This record gives sequence, structure tokens and C-alpha cells, in this order.
Amino acid sequence: MLLRIDTASDEPLYAQLAGQIRTAVARGDAPPGTRLPAARELAASLEVNLHTVLHAYQDLRDEGLVDLRRGRGAVVTGHRAADLTELHAAVDALVATARRLHVAPETVTTLVKEALR
Repeated sequence: MLLRIDTASDEPLYAQLAGQIRTAVARGDAPPGTRLPAARELAASLEVNLHTVLHAYQDLRDEGLVDLRRGRGAVVTGHRAADLTELHAAVDALVATARRLHVAPETVTTLVKEALR
């Protein structure tokens, strides 16, 4: 799993990391049992503070997507990843409609975020 951060983004670094892992789990790229990179190694490779990575991992743990165990690291649980078929279909329909109406991806993202609040 390739994780990247955008230091120019307004989104906090920990949220960028957590979002990328959520996406990988939802797409099936990180199935249950997948070990995430060790927090220290990931922090070093991305040149971010260790606490940034730990914050992302803790958020994912709180959501039930990752199990954190001392000595074992972060492992994808798949707890919430299993029944996303209906959501994937809805997202596909949303994307198709947005493309048909020529709506910018940023606008769609903003609309979705507002709807989820």
C-alpha cells in the first residue's frame, strides 16, 4: 500500500493518512488481516512526526477498521469494510451523474461532505 501526503493541502496530515487507508480498505486493496506499516517506519518514510501516524491509526481503531496491538502493530480488521457494496453502487451512480452534468470533482466532494454533516 502506497501512502502519500500533500503538505500543501489544508487537510491535516493524519486525516490524509487515515483517509487513504479507509479508501484502501473500502476498495479491498487492504483486506482483513493486512498489516499496516509500522508507525515509526511510516513516519520516517513520509518525513512526518510519529504522533501524526499514531493519530491516524488511533482514529481508524476508534472506527473499528484497524486493530492496534503492542508488538503486533496495526492490522486491518475488516469490521466495517464488509458491507459496502450498496455504498459503492451509490458512489458509482453519483460519479456518473456528476460527469453527465459536468460538475467538478471538488464541487461533488464539497456536496458530499456537507450532506454527511
